[in-house]
Amino acid sequence: MSASTSIAGEQAVAQSNVNPWLIGVVVSMAAFMEVLDTSIANVALPHIAGNLGASNDESTWVLTSYLVSNAIVLPISGFLVGWLGRKRFFLTCIVFFTASSFLCGLAPGLGFLLLFRVLQGAFGGGLQPMTQAILADTFPPEKRGLAFALYGVTIVCAPAIGPTLGGWITDNYSWRWIFYINVPVGILAVLLVSQLIQDPAYMSSTKRRTARFDYIGFGLLAIGVGALQVALDKGQEDDWFGSRFITTLIVIAAVGLISMLAWEWFQKEPVVDVHLFKMFNFASCNLMMFVLGIVLFSSTVLLPQFLQTLMGYTAETAGMVLSGAAILLLFLTPVVGRLAARFQARHLLAFGWITLAMAMYLTCKRIDLLISFRAAALLRVWQYLPIGFLFVPLTMAAYVGLPESKSNAAAGLINFVRNIGQSVGTSAVTTLLARRGQYHQSVLAEYTRSPRFNAAVAGLTDGLTHVGLSAHSAHQQALARMYSMVIAQAQAMSYVDVYWLLAVTCALMFLLSFLLAKNEPGAGGNVRME
Repeated sequence: MSASTSIAGEQAVAQSNVNPWLIGVVVSMAAFMEVLDTSIANVALPHIAGNLGASNDESTWVLTSYLVSNAIVLPISGFLVGWLGRKRFFLTCIVFFTASSFLCGLAPGLGFLLLFRVLQGAFGGGLQPMTQAILADTFPPEKRGLAFALYGVTIVCAPAIGPTLGGWITDNYSWRWIFYINVPVGILAVLLVSQLIQDPAYMSSTKRRTARFDYIGFGLLAIGVGALQVALDKGQEDDWFGSRFITTLIVIAAVGLISMLAWEWFQKEPVVDVHLFKMFNFASCNLMMFVLGIVLFSSTVLLPQFLQTLMGYTAETAGMVLSGAAILLLFLTPVVGRLAARFQARHLLAFGWITLAMAMYLTCKRIDLLISFRAAALLRVWQYLPIGFLFVPLTMAAYVGLPESKSNAAAGLINFVRNIGQSVGTSAVTTLLARRGQYHQSVLAEYTRSPRFNAAVAGLTDGLTHVGLSAHSAHQQALARMYSMVIAQAQAMSYVDVYWLLAVTCALMFLLSFLLAKNEPGAGGNVRME
């Protein structure tokens, strides 16, 4: 363990006499509240649309507006910490996130709801990276793996709990309560954070930035990320490049983000510290975090969608298939935190990626229209448990070699990349399922000209005739049922294709794991080279 790491750990522990685990629970509670809001409103959209007199398409902006503002704030959170100080920034985010949540519940119309969701997403954007940075500075090096495990539980489990909790609240009370539940949690978090959290010594001894705000960099970031998020959210719905609106958004996003990178590269006080990506380890960990966001969200979407659309499961039953894996992950994540004190982060990552690749490959072989509830639940367990071996060591490995002063900026970028990965994963899955389903349907349609197909139709027609249908009606119903079977099989094969692609992607990340920098087990991955 390097001298700088030991000093950093001692300073972090010495800054407060409060039990670090109490601090960890408090800040993770705030992060859990924010992550929960990215998914809790999904199932309530029809109720929101009906209550506010909006169409279903208009109600989807309730999700998009939150994601856009959230994504814009994440990468600049490090800059904002330099202005306000970390404790003040963290408290500001909690206070206004809670207030905007309350206003969302009071919203009299869709326009006001969208405005308050933008505010909610913007102030919520600082909660995840600040939680991560506070944990890194609060815990001594040998316990940072467990600290990140606590944070990992909030990030991984909140998206799985959100739809189920949102559906239950909406069905039993009102959609407004999915926002009101943040209020008591937020008030408690404000009271505890104000008493327990202190800025670390290295921040207290550093003068806060007095340079002018980089309006050009922030403007380019807001335009680029905003256009990208809207394009990802609405792309499949509007047929991607078949829509002039989506094409324009993608061009704006590309120009805005490329211009932002070029501009920030030459700024002394950039709002986004793009120079961090010059470090191979940090850039590689961000690539992995991007892929983890894709796999985590796409796998969360795929299985329940398959069970509901093709197997006839209700939303509640499909949620039960997911819940078992989430519960097991709660117990596994702390174990991974302890393993991180004994094994290199890159070795844990390699194990996690290859296990996840095998899980996706097994799903390709096992998922079909005859799968049982038990088999689906076991598949989900195998898909989900490797996430525990990825999130914790990946968060640790991203800090290897980073200067201490860059931890806040790094946390913002890591969480930004993961959130973008989640949006890309959801959009990619939706698009691939639609496109591959059309392809397989066209291939299977060729078999409808075969003698075996004609014989099957004839047999089904004969059976329907015997139950009282006329010959014409029986034949038409037989053709309709066979066509429904063809569509169902084509859609099932499209799910296999997506799982196969996820398996290959995870295998590539397995190879990349061995190129990461070596960290000293027990150092929490937070080895900094000044």
